[in-house]
This record gives sequence, structure tokens and C-alpha cells, in this order.
Amino acid sequence: MQRLTRGLMLLAAMVLAVLATRADAQPLERRFALVIGNGAYATAPLPTAGNDAGLIAQTLQGAGFDVIGARDLDAEGLRATFRDFLDKVSTAGPDAVAMVYLSGYGLQFEGDNFFVPIDARIERDIDVPLQALRLSDYLRPLAAMKSKGTIVVLDLARDAPFTKSGELAGGLALIEPQGSMLIAFNAAPGTVGTPGQEPYGSYAEALAEMMRDGGLPAKALFDRVRLRVGTATNGAMLPWHAGQLAVPFLFFERADDAPPEVAAVVEIDRRAAKPIRDFGETDAYVAALERDSLTGYVEYLDAYPSAPHAKRVRAIVAARREAITWRRARNADTPEAYWTYLDRYPRGPHAYDARRRLAFLTAPIDPPPTYTTYFYDVPPPPREEFVFIERRVIYYGDPVFAFAPLSLVPVFFLPPPPPLRFFPRPPPPIGLYVLPVPVFVPVPLYIRPPVYVAPPPNNVVFVNIHNTTIYNNAIANPSPAPGAPPVPPTAPGRTGPSAT
Repeated sequence: MQRLTRGLMLLAAMVLAVLATRADAQPLERRFALVIGNGAYATAPLPTAGNDAGLIAQTLQGAGFDVIGARDLDAEGLRATFRDFLDKVSTAGPDAVAMVYLSGYGLQFEGDNFFVPIDARIERDIDVPLQALRLSDYLRPLAAMKSKGTIVVLDLARDAPFTKSGELAGGLALIEPQGSMLIAFNAAPGTVGTPGQEPYGSYAEALAEMMRDGGLPAKALFDRVRLRVGTATNGAMLPWHAGQLAVPFLFFERADDAPPEVAAVVEIDRRAAKPIRDFGETDAYVAALERDSLTGYVEYLDAYPSAPHAKRVRAIVAARREAITWRRARNADTPEAYWTYLDRYPRGPHAYDARRRLAFLTAPIDPPPTYTTYFYDVPPPPREEFVFIERRVIYYGDPVFAFAPLSLVPVFFLPPPPPLRFFPRPPPPIGLYVLPVPVFVPVPLYIRPPVYVAPPPNNVVFVNIHNTTIYNNAIANPSPAPGAPPVPPTAPGRTGPSAT
């Protein structure tokens, strides 16, 4: 008995020593996520928004995030949910990682992005700041918390059918994140994405797939999301991201015995340093999409001005150039900057925004005979770009543009996902405000949450990510959004695929 006692004491001492060594080497990382899917809009419902949010929430739970999730929130519920999330992250300390995923309708107004609650009544452009949530009001305090890193994913860039008078630029406004923050859009600034077909939108499905791949740093992950979405939508939607995290971040890691990545995926990293003009036309197009920079797209057009993909790239350049120009004008916020913008884009997407700002600054709409032209770090648009930027909404799948379908000009972006990566339709939500809970698709045994992640409380997915059958306790004990009526518990019995 004494030997057994001494053995147990020795084992306990060894465990404590290992934990202490790990703590000294790298403090445990606490992860928090806010996931909201708004789809029950009276004017134009979004059939995939709630499902998308449920899929992302479940994937983040598997990666060790303590998730606050809700769907179909009104303005009061949105504000309360954001406040709860900010309070939670603020108490976690510097070793926390925060992630926000929002799905629904987003609008931009005078350079700010807004998330539309389901009860919003937006009939005029000036209703936007009164009826929708200005996202910067919540993202700035989140960035100011000096946590380990923040990832914000706005799956909001859609053709929003709200305003009946006035004018709004389409899509979302370009953001230049500060500090350790990465911001991603489902569609590039100033453009909108595809409506999406059930059960999941192309962007959310690609994001869940790439997170579950394991071993991908945040930037590489979102680069591959862009390529996967480009394939899934036949080039109609081009996701975007900007910023970087101060420290390396992985949603999942790959074990040492993991199989090597497919050669086509590894080739992406090898292409990064090669000049675009040194590729053949198709590979040059893929390389430009991988880099997703105005410089890279212009280099492609310089090398292949008459190629089948050139017209699509010209539209991408037009939208990106205009978005950067408007961001610079809004940052300056001077009459000279807005007059210069209107000189370049008299019928551009942000012409109404520029005139509104001039009125706010009590400056005349028409500039004086002589004024100091504002200097932008991008050149003026050539005339051939006007056909794109003067559309009410810029959509890369617009039949008016008559782009060459990718199927006619084959482009191989990424290898297809493995069969088990298919995400089945989730069962209906069990109550108001509660996200759908998809049938869980296990990850391979060599994919796992990083060992330095602190286990989140009451997270069944986190400890069962390799199981074929798990019961997510969120089904039995849902946490309604603030102000929501209590939801009665249901009996367990959710099952996953029968075999891995």
C-alpha cells in the first residue's frame, strides 16, 4: 500500500512538473467566439444565414472556442449580445483570442460598415446609422483590449433590398485593421457575393473546411478560402481579408504522423515569390487571385491584356481601385479629398457618400475653380473601368459583364475536398434565437486542437472531435440570446455519420 501511495505521489509530481513546464513555455490560450446568423428578414429572408452560423459555431467549438451563438436577433438583442461578448473577452487577459463571425445583411454608409438586425426598417439611406449596428463601435473596443489576437469574419456582403430612396454603395467598405487583428469579408470591398443555396453558403462551407484542415496559419487559411469559393461560385464571388495577427495562430494543428498535403496545395506557397509575368496565362490568373492585391492584378493585365480572364480581372481592379480611393478620401475627410474623388468617380459607388460628407463639412458640392487636388496612392481609373464601377451593385457574376465562365477556361485552384468533408443539412433549430446544430462530421485522428488551448467549459465537441457519434450539450441546454424566452431542454440522441 505504501508503495502504491508513493507511486501515485510520484506520478502526481511528474504531471505537475510537466504542466509547470508547459505553462512556463507557453501560457494556456483562452478562445472566445461570437457567432450570429440573421436570416429572418421580412423584406428578403436569407435561407442559409442561420445554418452558416451554426456550422461555424460548431467548428469553433471543436477548435476550443467558448462560443456565444445566436440567430435572428433584433437591434436590442444584437447590442446586448455584443456587450456580453466584450465583457467576457475583457476579463480573459492578454492570452485570449477573440473571433467574431456574422452572417446576414451588411451595409456601408459614409465609410462605415453596419450589421442589419432583423427588425430594421431602412427605407432611406440616412436610416442606416439609426436602424443598424455600426460595427466599428464594437470592433474598436475589441481591438483595444490588447488580447493575443482578434479575427473578425463578416459574411455580410450581399445585395441588400432595403433603401427605397437615396443611394448606398454596394457591399462592404474596405477596412484597414489596426493592431493584432485580421478582418475577412465573404466578398471583396465594394462587391457583393452570391445569394447562397441551402443548406450552406459557399463562404461558410469553405471556411469550415479550411479550418478543419489543420496546420494552416490564419493568412494562408483565408487565402485558400478565397480559392475554394472562387471554384464553388464559378468566379462570381471573391472573398477578401486584411490585417495580421501578432502571433502565429492555428485553429487546429496536424499531428506529426499526418499525411503530407496534396502537391497542388503545397504549390500555392511556392508560387508566392515568382513574378506573375513568368507564369503561363492560367497559372498567372491563379497566382493573381492567391495574392489578391491591386499590384498583382495590374501585373496580370500588363502581361495578358487580351486573355480570357482579363475582363474579370479588369473588374476586380476597378472595384479594388475605387474602394482604396474612397477609403483614403474618408480617412482624410476634407473637402479637397471628396472633390478629388468626385472628379475621378462622378458616378461612382461612393459619389452620394462624398456629397453627404461635403454637406456635413458645409462645403459646396462643386469645387472652386482652383483647389489643391488631394494625392491618392493609387492612380485615377482608366475609362474602361467605368463600365464596372458605375453599376448600382458590383457583382462578379453579373451577366451584363459576360465574363468567360471558368468552366470554359479551366482553372484548377485547389484539389477537391475529401468525401467526409461534406456537411449535411442541419436539423431545424429547437427554439427561438438558438443556432441550428449540424450533425457533427468528425475530423481525422491526426487533426486536433493545439495542446496549448485551455479547454472551454461544457464543450462536448472539443473533447469528441474524432467521434462518429457525439451529443452536443448545446442541444439540451441552449443559451438563449439576451431577452429571449427560455427554451425547454430536449432529450439527447443526435448522431453523426456511422463510420469514419
